[in-house]
Amino acid sequence: MCKLQTPFRYDYVGSFLRPEKLKAARAQFDQGLLSYDQLKEVEDQAITALITKIKSLGYHVITDGEFRRATWHLDFMWAFDGIGHAPTKTGLPFHDEAAMIDDTYITGKVGLSKKHPFVDHFSFVKQFEDETTIAKQTIPAPAQFLAQFTMPFNRLATEKYYDSDEDLVADIVAGYGKFIQDLYNAGCRNLQLDDCTWGMMADRNGHLAYGVSPEGVLDIQKTYKDINNQVIANAPKDMIINTHVCRGNFHSTYANSGAYDPVADVLFGQENVNAYYLEFDDERSGGFEPLAKVTNDKKVVLGLVTTKSPKLENKEEVIARIHEAAKYVPLDRLYLSPQCGFASCEIGNQLSEDQQWEKLKLVKEIAQEVWQVE
Repeated sequence: MCKLQTPFRYDYVGSFLRPEKLKAARAQFDQGLLSYDQLKEVEDQAITALITKIKSLGYHVITDGEFRRATWHLDFMWAFDGIGHAPTKTGLPFHDEAAMIDDTYITGKVGLSKKHPFVDHFSFVKQFEDETTIAKQTIPAPAQFLAQFTMPFNRLATEKYYDSDEDLVADIVAGYGKFIQDLYNAGCRNLQLDDCTWGMMADRNGHLAYGVSPEGVLDIQKTYKDINNQVIANAPKDMIINTHVCRGNFHSTYANSGAYDPVADVLFGQENVNAYYLEFDDERSGGFEPLAKVTNDKKVVLGLVTTKSPKLENKEEVIARIHEAAKYVPLDRLYLSPQCGFASCEIGNQLSEDQQWEKLKLVKEIAQEVWQVE
């Protein structure tokens, strides 16, 4: 088994723009014009081509680009017992645009009685591993799962089946435990927990989404940290578990703004991940000062290249920012990536596939210059 571990000096978050052929096939499947086996064949071909391209660029981590998903997080939840979903009428509020993704809610006790489909999704990617590449699996963080069903917009549906959040937390932790063990048995050793909850709580208006005071958000931070840490503690000890902290990524728009300061003590000081993939692509992310709270030998992947715009960053400016961040975390614990995926949802961000690859070429070129790596 390949022993490589994420993150790498030049890295990426996980999702890629869906090819037009794949988008067309999914639309035909949704209309009943294509069978699941026919859709899967198109998915397999697209993922194979994606991995071939990633390898040709010299990257050391491979994913399926989230090509089998409609969204970065909800598809994962839909495979659990007790979760329902339906087309939305209102969507989620993003800057200048609503994210029209399915309303997702609890319909019974949460559990995982069957093998999660993401396990087979990972197995398909794993076959492409070699001595220089490792497959990673991305999933929503447990905190993201909990937030989906305990925030005010879903609270009434959840309370039909759960008298307390503690019981829901226990069921989520158990479900994640089964999934991670099945994933481990399939050969996964690198897992990424994608998490927008911290970005929301870093926003000065984030407390309004929870219906609490700014001080009340501190209790929510502790709850989210605890559920993430429970799942991490229960995972096999040789599984590398990283997290990506996001402020929302839909069609090149965003949901939240704010520096990491309000969440730094808990997120950087108490969450027991191996590495943080962090957004630092524009002024919405604030400065690097909160990185001083990153404890122990945790690693930080600087998301300094944006996936929200086709414009290429200035190489020298990015290099200067890396050295600025090194005032708070030693350079040997810093890494570089785009700030988020290129297509957190099927719609994708507003740039072309060629521009997507130019972004990754730039990330690699900068990392090779800064860290002197191959």
